[in-house]
Amino acid sequence: MKKAFVSAEMDPDIARELEQVLDIQYAEDRAVFTVEDMMRLVSDKDILITSYDPVTRAVIDASPNLKLIVCTRANPVNVDTKYAAQKGIKVSYAVDRNSDSAAEFTVALMLNVARNISFSYRDLCGGRFVAETLDNRESESVKRDVTWSTGEESPYVTYKGFELKGKTVGIVGCGSIGNRVAALCYAFGCTVYGCSNSKTQDMLPGYMQLVSREELARQSDIVTVHLKDSPSTEKIIDETFLKNMKKTAILINTSRGSVIDEDALIRALQSREIAGAGLDVFTEEPIACDHPFFAMSDRVLVTPHIGGATWDAIANHTRQFVADVKHFLAGEELEYEYRVEGAD
Repeated sequence: MKKAFVSAEMDPDIARELEQVLDIQYAEDRAVFTVEDMMRLVSDKDILITSYDPVTRAVIDASPNLKLIVCTRANPVNVDTKYAAQKGIKVSYAVDRNSDSAAEFTVALMLNVARNISFSYRDLCGGRFVAETLDNRESESVKRDVTWSTGEESPYVTYKGFELKGKTVGIVGCGSIGNRVAALCYAFGCTVYGCSNSKTQDMLPGYMQLVSREELARQSDIVTVHLKDSPSTEKIIDETFLKNMKKTAILINTSRGSVIDEDALIRALQSREIAGAGLDVFTEEPIACDHPFFAMSDRVLVTPHIGGATWDAIANHTRQFVADVKHFLAGEELEYEYRVEGAD
């Protein structure tokens, strides 16, 4: 029976069948292991199933029996895939495992910032606009027309936002997640623009119009970014792009912090060159407690990189790796194999 080390989170009900065909050692805690830890833990294993642990050249060299590496991420950046390919080790990855999760979360950020949902909740928790503590006496009559307050300082005025319907959403990056966001926004009644270095108009859904990055910045009421971290995408949302955006526009990023020039974004928000932002990712994570974004919490919503954090995503990647482990054991082609460009 082949030996496996599993450190990835998984759906136990879906993964249980692997216990019948593998001798599995499970990680005892959820911490990310060091290279030294991995060299020890995987040294006698045939299969590794991981999410974030470093699978470097040193780890691979220390594991002479290793023949399959499963990374439960859409981009196995923690694995030296080129060296694995050179050593004849197959790599399986979890393509699209959390694409729906990330797309839905993106639209949630759009709605949240556009309608001031979290901003109003923050103020209520801080005592703004709330009444003094009420006792539990029964009211003599039920009020049919209930309002909080009126006037320029009322919640109705303070938190007045905008609908998604009829607005233009610009999607930077028309891959799996970007296309799902496009479909959701189209369902809301949005005009959808997209820009991509690799896609042509005929490769996109009919409701998405391919435009230049400059045109997308100028025309969009909401710009949402869905790019992988790479040298070509680093700070692609720069000062020039932000200056081209409407002053009433908001920026959403659920991809990677590196794709935005964060200093330029801070300046644009501080000077109100754009109206707001919803950000799930940052240049440095975790975000610092004194980060300038927190000083703009009336128009900047930040979340701790949870766009893909759903039980559904865990179930999806578990189904995928169970399928590929079974293919591997049967000597069949992997369904979710990560192929390195130029590898034999």
